[in-house]
Amino acid sequence: MDFLVLFLFYLAFLLICVVMICIFTKNQRLKAMVLGGTQVCSRVIPHCLQRAVQTPLHQLFHTRHPTFVVLHLFLQGLVYAEYTGEIFSYCQELELSLPYLLLPYVLLSVNLLFFTLTCASDPGVCDRCVHRFDHHCVWVNNCIGAWNTRYFLIYLLTLTASAATIATVTAAFLLRLVTVSDLYQETYLDDLGHFQAVDTVFLIQRLFLAFPRIVFLLGFVILLTLLLAGYLCFALYLAATNQTTNEWYKGDWAWCQCWPLVAWSPSAEPQIHQNIHSHGFRSNLREVFLPATPSYKKKKK
Repeated sequence: MDFLVLFLFYLAFLLICVVMICIFTKNQRLKAMVLGGTQVCSRVIPHCLQRAVQTPLHQLFHTRHPTFVVLHLFLQGLVYAEYTGEIFSYCQELELSLPYLLLPYVLLSVNLLFFTLTCASDPGVCDRCVHRFDHHCVWVNNCIGAWNTRYFLIYLLTLTASAATIATVTAAFLLRLVTVSDLYQETYLDDLGHFQAVDTVFLIQRLFLAFPRIVFLLGFVILLTLLLAGYLCFALYLAATNQTTNEWYKGDWAWCQCWPLVAWSPSAEPQIHQNIHSHGFRSNLREVFLPATPSYKKKKK
């Protein structure tokens, strides 16, 4: 099967999985089905094996653990190492704009700054007391709350922008390479022995054979950009409506009633979540990006 078809199948499968996870987490019937399946599996799998798996998973996803921070920095370093070693040098030979090539490094500097602020800021004590608790982010090894939500949003924005910039520069390099080499004007022999004009699929396969690491990097950053952009839009929506991920998760979607897989039974009345904390677009953003400083009154003796 063609490389492009496989990549599109993989991308569609991943996006469908993300959508299904969102639907499963917002519907009680589907959640009950999942819980029932896990209970059946728990009776089959030995308890010693369950404890051996649950302990590291709890440490990774529910406590402050540096594993994902190291993985985050490692992947980011690999992407920029590939960009510097391959794409940057090739683009200089093709005389692409230097400020355009340096933009990913500027975004990386800003991203690392706000990544550090998000990690270092103290929203409260994890699992105990976090003011305006949003969620526990394993990638920054910290809880997201009132005092670091603004840093987290800017970190997410710059991370999305850097991935999109690298994808754009890489795609521009490949397009310039195809244009300079006149590859799109060539012909090739198909399986039946007939000459065919070069099409888009053949060009991608040809470039993948010539520059496998660059084409793989392009596919990875495109996928990463789509996922980050989707989550960024969701986070900005929550900020604009003065909600947290925790509040959104506990609420119910009114439009889910229209979906056949997630519709409520006729006897059950849906409890629709109403946001009572929204005070308008500007006030909501001001509360997120300029949180009020807590004041502590001294107790009278």
